[in-house]
Amino acid sequence: MRALRSVCVFCGSQPGARPAYVAAARALGRLLAQQGIATIYGGGHVGMMGALADAALAAGGRVIGVIPEHLMRPEVAHQNLDELLVVASMHERKRTMAERADAFVVLPGGYGTFEEMFEMVTWLQLRLQAKPVGMLNVEGYFDHLLAFLRHGAAEGFIRAEHRDLLLVDAAPAALLERLAQRAPMRGAAEDLERT
Repeated sequence: MRALRSVCVFCGSQPGARPAYVAAARALGRLLAQQGIATIYGGGHVGMMGALADAALAAGGRVIGVIPEHLMRPEVAHQNLDELLVVASMHERKRTMAERADAFVVLPGGYGTFEEMFEMVTWLQLRLQAKPVGMLNVEGYFDHLLAFLRHGAAEGFIRAEHRDLLLVDAAPAALLERLAQRAPMRGAAEDLERT
């Protein structure tokens, strides 16, 4: 199996309505640290983002935040990361995270999380990047979205060969294993991104 060196996590800046959401972010952060996988995320210290980063740091993991200048305020930005990259825009944030990650994991979140996830899956579909995208479906949070994607496929808007581009699991360890199996060989992803 290919080893993951770093995983980019997309998740909410809010904690959500259920304690299970924050618990899942903490569990994923710990697991990434325990497996020696660097966590790359949006750089915030609040909500799901803060829970993820704090848990990874507490478990001895490396955590890299990428935050746009307009959000770079002490009440938003995490001040205790191994690395905090301040970029000019949201577009540059996504590009930077995508370049530094071997794979992507999506946790519960809102519009921003969905937008980041769909952009990475679209890039994968269009072969603009080759890194796998996984969704951690905590307490069925994404069930309705997944049903809608099945509807999109049934209506002919998502091709059969693209239906499984988004890996879905409810268990963090199982999801990371599946992502590692799909991760491109080192060098292959970089070559594809340069084309």
